[in-house]
Amino acid sequence: MAEAAATGKSGKVVIRNIGLLLSGDIDRPVLEADTIVVDDGVIVAVGREPDLDTAHAKTVIDARGTCVCPGLIDSHVHPVFGDWTPRQNQIGWIDSTMNGGVTSMVSAGEVHLPGRPKDIVGLKALAITAQRAFDNFRPGGVKVIAGAPVIEKGMVEQDFIDLAAAGVKLLGEVGLGSVKAGYEAKAMVDWARQHGIQSTIHTGGPSIPGSGLIDKDVVLEADADVIGHINGGHTSLPERDVCTLCEKSSRAIEIVHNGNERVAIAAAQAAMQLKCPHRVILGTDGPAGSGVQPLGMLRLIALLSSLGNIPAELVFCFATGNTARIRGLNGGLIEPGRDADFVFMDRAQHTAGRTLLDSVQLGDIPGVGMVMIDGIVRCGRSRNTPPATEVPVVVGG
Repeated sequence: MAEAAATGKSGKVVIRNIGLLLSGDIDRPVLEADTIVVDDGVIVAVGREPDLDTAHAKTVIDARGTCVCPGLIDSHVHPVFGDWTPRQNQIGWIDSTMNGGVTSMVSAGEVHLPGRPKDIVGLKALAITAQRAFDNFRPGGVKVIAGAPVIEKGMVEQDFIDLAAAGVKLLGEVGLGSVKAGYEAKAMVDWARQHGIQSTIHTGGPSIPGSGLIDKDVVLEADADVIGHINGGHTSLPERDVCTLCEKSSRAIEIVHNGNERVAIAAAQAAMQLKCPHRVILGTDGPAGSGVQPLGMLRLIALLSSLGNIPAELVFCFATGNTARIRGLNGGLIEPGRDADFVFMDRAQHTAGRTLLDSVQLGDIPGVGMVMIDGIVRCGRSRNTPPATEVPVVVGG
């Protein structure tokens, strides 16, 4: 299934009878539309069914009044090889996370590999191997953007040129290796940026042996593209320092599940108050010592919406369109030309919420009824979420 996922074509797909269409666009989070038309994994039309060409579809899906949302994008994961994590010796964690609505993941470094090479030749080789492997192998159809080297002392600009030429587009968390000073990190971050490689910096206390404290001054001086787990992974900086980072930096504000929940809420609220909610992106920071969280993204969305008092439709944008735009991905938004990666959701059975958004605002996670990646159904009713009140069905094709 994973091999086919990378090469299979969906043909024409029509999704009709959508009750709520979340766009992923934080400037327009809800669309007035009930139908999506897909051709070979790409959205070609969005609107009202009578206005669209829905004839001769290979697959027709009746959403049965449920919500369709762009597939969730986990901005911060630590994959190793295939669908196995040595951190918890667990197999199938990526496929399990897909059952939680995640259709894409972004590596923050393949740091959990036993014996991870720290010499420059070795770390470059590992990054290139991870990039190639996950480009060819997609567990459950999930798009894993991997190959994120952890920078070490002694790297020069030519190393970043070599990585970029090999197809590496990310740096692992700055600070997990020997480069911890702000001025050292800035030089390498600048080289990476110059050659088209995006950087993320560790923020907060140490997470694994060999990592260390990265405080607000180092984060500001290094000026990485993404302030990685601004709420700590696991241990957070003081709340006042996190709010200072939100205010003084213009970079992406990444909030993770495996961090300090109180500070997660404070960071999201700070972004709202500073009128820069488009900078907020979400991740899990898993697998980690706390385990694998297949529902981590949904739980984080419910946390920020309910306790952070942020409208649920906006928080879904943090986990979709915001991340797609900042990470340069073609999913995350419901609009023509974007990848047909969707999660179909409804309010969980017996939630106190009257609607899906209301239930999330009350702190309940939704039930996932179907996940589609590249226009191909990857799972039906989720094996991990609470049962959705209603689920979509394939009615044609």
